[in-house]
Amino acid sequence: MASTGGEGPVAAGAAGSAGPAGAAGAAGTGAAPGAGTDGRDEVDRITAAWARVRPDLDVAPLEVLSRVSRLAHHLDRARASTFGAHGLERWEFDVLAALRRSGPPHRLTPSQLLPQTLVTSGTMTTRIDRLAARGLVTRQADPGDRRLVVVELTPAGLAQVDAAMASLLEREASFLDGLSRRDRDRLADLLRALVRPFELPG
Repeated sequence: MASTGGEGPVAAGAAGSAGPAGAAGAAGTGAAPGAGTDGRDEVDRITAAWARVRPDLDVAPLEVLSRVSRLAHHLDRARASTFGAHGLERWEFDVLAALRRSGPPHRLTPSQLLPQTLVTSGTMTTRIDRLAARGLVTRQADPGDRRLVVVELTPAGLAQVDAAMASLLEREASFLDGLSRRDRDRLADLLRALVRPFELPG
C-alpha cells in the first residue's frame, strides 16, 4: 500500500497542508493531530472547520476518504517496519510473495510477475537480478520451454518470505483489534465495493 502522507491527497488539498498538524492549523482548529477525549479524530475537526467556513460545500467524501488515506499511511509505515525487521524491502517482499503464492515449485516467468507487482519489465529485470544476488531466487530455463526464463524461490527465499508474512499478519491484525468479526467482514465488503470500479478491466 503506497504511503500517502499526512491527510492524503484529498484532505491535504482541501486543508492546504500535507501534514496533519498543518491541516489542523489551516482548518483553524489549533487542535493536536489524532483522536481526542471526546472521541473525535482529526478528520472530524477538519471537516467541521470546512463546513463552518464553506457551508456551500459537501464535505462528506472527506469523512470516508481522508480516513482511508490516513490509514494507508499508517499501514505503509507498519509494513516497511515489519519487512525491514526481516531484512527485506517492500518491493522484495512483493516479488517473493508472488512466487510463494504460486505454490510449488514456486516458479513464475518475469511476465507472470509483472501484473502482480505493477512494475515495468525493465524494473522487474533489475529486481530479479538483485534478489538472485542475495540468493533468494534463481533464474533458469523453463523446463517446459527452453526459450523461456523462469524465476524460482530458493529455500532461503521461501523461509524469509514465510517469516515476513507471519509477522505482517500479526502486526496488521492489531489494527483490527477494536472491531468484531462481523464488523470486519462488513468493512471488507464496503471497501471491496469502493475499490472495485478502479480495478475493473478498462
